[in-house]
Amino acid sequence: MHIITRKKLREFCIKHPDAEEPLEAWHRLTKKAKWKSLVETRQDFPHADSVCECTVFNISGNKYRLMTAIHYNRQRVFIIHVLTHQEYDREKWKDDCGC
Repeated sequence: MHIITRKKLREFCIKHPDAEEPLEAWHRLTKKAKWKSLVETRQDFPHADSVCECTVFNISGNKYRLMTAIHYNRQRVFIIHVLTHQEYDREKWKDDCGC
């Protein structure tokens, strides 16, 4: 999968250094993946959820949420947001996911 863009991951890690290793692990695994569906995504990340037009990944034991848009046909993952669980609960991200 081609990940667009890693910049959001790096920016989040500056504020939340404990997220760096889990996000790096997600990045390494996702970059090697060739998913064709959410079912295949869940083989690598069992707790990945489809929320409107986004796929949400739990990071660092559900402490953080990684919001993505996955285009399986083009093998691209767009990083929409990286949020703390508290920021996620405010639901300001919903417009960006077509909810």
